[in-house]
Amino acid sequence: MDLQTLWFAAVAVLWTGFLLLEGFDFGVAALLPVLGRRTADRHLLLRSIGPLWDGNEVWLITAAGAVFAAFPGWYATWLPALYLPFVFVLFGLIIRAVAFEWRHQSHDPRWDGTWTHVITVGSLIAALGVGAALGTTTLGLPIDGDGIRVGGSFAGVGWAALLGAVAVLAFSLVHGALFLALKTDGDVRLRARAFALRWSPVAALPLLAWAGWVHLRSGTPVTAVLWAVGALAVLVTWARIRVDREGQAFAGWAVLLVSSAATIFGAAYPVVVPSTIDPAFDVTIAEASVSDYTLTVMTWAAAVGLPVVLGYQAWTYWVFRKRLTAEPQHEDAPGSGQAPAPSELPA
Repeated sequence: MDLQTLWFAAVAVLWTGFLLLEGFDFGVAALLPVLGRRTADRHLLLRSIGPLWDGNEVWLITAAGAVFAAFPGWYATWLPALYLPFVFVLFGLIIRAVAFEWRHQSHDPRWDGTWTHVITVGSLIAALGVGAALGTTTLGLPIDGDGIRVGGSFAGVGWAALLGAVAVLAFSLVHGALFLALKTDGDVRLRARAFALRWSPVAALPLLAWAGWVHLRSGTPVTAVLWAVGALAVLVTWARIRVDREGQAFAGWAVLLVSSAATIFGAAYPVVVPSTIDPAFDVTIAEASVSDYTLTVMTWAAAVGLPVVLGYQAWTYWVFRKRLTAEPQHEDAPGSGQAPAPSELPA
């Protein structure tokens, strides 16, 4: 495998990792008005992602940074053409980050409720924006032979953007519900499981349609198999939820994303930005990448740094692995002499 292909695969993995990890906390935040019927329930939902959401966002920075460093031609075409969706993504991420921090600054119920709503709105905006940007990137942008968008600010926002936005949001909602079913106990767990059971077959359709569209345009027998694996994963997820196997259902839903992302990137290769004006204007990895020397240096740097980052994040998930309840006990029974587990502490 040449270095250009290796880094194309690395970018695909980073975007998949971002959607897989950030997807469930986008979903949990978006479900606050649906599953958070009581104040205690809303706090439980936020505590479930409190130690994780900021670490998950690192995957977005890493994915965008990898595109910039390895494929500057891709980045130079992609970001200006989709400037508007990315502005919305940044706005959504900023306001949700502020809300996560500020909601603790007062015990006034109105203050808490306001910033909780901001978390939901910011998560919805960010999920829709990321989906719109990725949808148009993989399905086509109106770019000319110089990689410049033809048309006004909304020229790249069409059916592809809508499909990507709906696909990411729908996936995230069920992903968040499955995470809550796996992470919490009590009424929230039951409601989250019921939500996932009801909506998982419907929520999978936009993502499968997106992957199927890219496959039909430029796919291979391998991407056809990958798409079929994703479709099968939806059935497995639904069947596992019915028998209260939340962990297996969560894993099945993750397989749906991984298989669909592999289908999309695999079918698109070696094109990184297809042109809707003329296929001759497509941007490929050969045209967009830096020199082999630069890719070699980046590969060695990633080989050293990536295991450290993955190890730290895995440790975080391990520490906060236990189920949470709406009425957490901050002290053990008298005389036990034990402190509460880190996973039982509020976010």
